[in-house]
Amino acid sequence: MRTAYLYLLFLSLFATGCTSSTRQTDKERLYVSILPLRSLVEQIVGDDFKVDVLVPAGASPESFEPTPRQYVALNRSKLVFNVGLIDFEQNLLRDFPDREKLVNLSRGIRLLEGSCAHGHTHEPTEKARASEGHAHGIDPHIWTSPRALKQMAANAYDALRTSFPDSVRYTENYEKLLVRLDSLDTACAEALRQADVHTIVIYHPALTYYAADYGLEQLAVEHDGKEPSARHLARLIEEARRKKVRRVFYQAQYPASTVKVIAEDIGARSVKIDPLREDVIENIGEITRQLTSGNE
Repeated sequence: MRTAYLYLLFLSLFATGCTSSTRQTDKERLYVSILPLRSLVEQIVGDDFKVDVLVPAGASPESFEPTPRQYVALNRSKLVFNVGLIDFEQNLLRDFPDREKLVNLSRGIRLLEGSCAHGHTHEPTEKARASEGHAHGIDPHIWTSPRALKQMAANAYDALRTSFPDSVRYTENYEKLLVRLDSLDTACAEALRQADVHTIVIYHPALTYYAADYGLEQLAVEHDGKEPSARHLARLIEEARRKKVRRVFYQAQYPASTVKVIAEDIGARSVKIDPLREDVIENIGEITRQLTSGNE
């Protein structure tokens, strides 16, 4: 892997000696690791850059392997925005030649330990730290929280302002984005308060930061990243009934049939969500609407 990477890096450096039109195109590109980051970055830069995504729609960060073309494009891009907590990011960017290009969007966020094993390290850990972006046993799904998104947007804006100090529009766009995120945060908090929701049941625990920010309990069907045991399921169903849960969330890559059976036992509805959907603000709003709606 390392040999292939160095070889491709050599090719990329050689390629930078191409025509001036090619160099101009390269300057107009930014990279993000996953789709939800693209909508965040694009709202700040507008159409000044083409924002490419490493993990395409429908692909899983857990099994993702970049193509040789992506290796080359990453080296040419102006900045690379990443969550900083997902295994493939750390493996891919560990030996990246230009560290100044890397923008860790988790900086400044209070990280939470997770019990899942999905595309990030899963080992015992000391207290979570937000500054290093090197996380063992940390839940990486920070982009599912409106409040964490505000810090992620601030990190993206700081990097863009530093790299492109002459662009006044980025400040204006960033301030508009903050208004949207503040509105989303307020709307989520008010909807949850009015609906008197206290518990989330989800197959894979991807709403850890959302739950923590709004004082919710997240109950995961999956147990330590594995299929649930009969005992675990029985306890979860009993607790969900007692807490009058009305929705059971699941992601597309997990077994819908199993979730539907669990939901029926609880007396709830199963709802498919996609935490990796590109429009992150609309996605969080939709998850909140599903969570706070009645048992229709």
